[in-house]
Amino acid sequence: MPRSSRPSSASRRQFLTLSGGVAAATALAVSGCSAPDDGTSTAAAADPSARSKSLTRIGLDYPFTQLPLYATLVKLSTAAAKKHGVSLLTTSDASSADTQATNLTTWVAQKTPAIVSFPMVFEATEAIAERALDAGLIWVTYGGSLHHQSADIQFSFLKGGTLLGEAAAKWANERLGGKGKIAFLTDSTIELGRERTKGMIDAFTQQAPGVDVVAQEQAIDPDSGLSKSRAVLAKHPDLNLILGVTDAAAYGGFKALQQTGRKSTDAKTFVGGQDGAAPSLLAIKQGTFYRASAALAPKDIANAVVDVPLAVAAGKADPSVQVPITLVGHSDIARIDDLLAQNS
Repeated sequence: MPRSSRPSSASRRQFLTLSGGVAAATALAVSGCSAPDDGTSTAAAADPSARSKSLTRIGLDYPFTQLPLYATLVKLSTAAAKKHGVSLLTTSDASSADTQATNLTTWVAQKTPAIVSFPMVFEATEAIAERALDAGLIWVTYGGSLHHQSADIQFSFLKGGTLLGEAAAKWANERLGGKGKIAFLTDSTIELGRERTKGMIDAFTQQAPGVDVVAQEQAIDPDSGLSKSRAVLAKHPDLNLILGVTDAAAYGGFKALQQTGRKSTDAKTFVGGQDGAAPSLLAIKQGTFYRASAALAPKDIANAVVDVPLAVAAGKADPSVQVPITLVGHSDIARIDDLLAQNS
């Protein structure tokens, strides 16, 4: 099993299409994890092409079931897997790092042939990933990289934040004369969050230095985005901009502004996020002050969830992917409609 200490960069295969939705996870107990091992036999390991054909189960461990992306990702990944004759297993972590560790440990013990995991605590997941590789399993890290892994799936983290920060700075300079107040909804817990946060803050503050940064609050979901934004607005009712590390958090900020009396088409307000979640895309399409999203295409990520483990099993030298991200705004209706269709 190949191991990598860092993600490949320049020569990564590119994928195209991703964003939001809502649904329940399939419980570990009913996901078929106890079926006989079908991807790690000695004969298959000796012949990569045979091993690829024998990989009939992939486990997707996405712990943040409260995020809009979750249901769409499960649905599209299941469909992508079916095209290859592969069944998709899922965990039900309920955003609990302890539950995630238990579920992953169970999958390793049951020799689930390929595991795609979005670690809540990367450092704590390292030992589980190492055990998976030692057991001859495929480990794909989603949303970052581990020292012990077969490959990873990343989402242009820094670029997404930079695109959003640049768009917001341009708007502030044009519409506010380079003055005003901004709050950032950030994440410091994982690589994805840290790089997105750095990208949006650095790009914005460098290009719109006259706008006052009045808050940087940890928030990745709608509830935390709402509560943190309301607290900021209590101190700064004249807040002009909210940028989020996720669209989910930014949408909470969008609702907070509305709940405190801001008209949805206010000309001096800008909200933007990252991911391309359906509620945010709809708000952009409707011409509200939710003005931009650094958006991923759901089909691209779903395809990667299936294609990367299959590429590892086939012995490909560079199986990791960097999923592309694009900024969408009020003028990008056709692109928004395409992303929304993927979430339907």
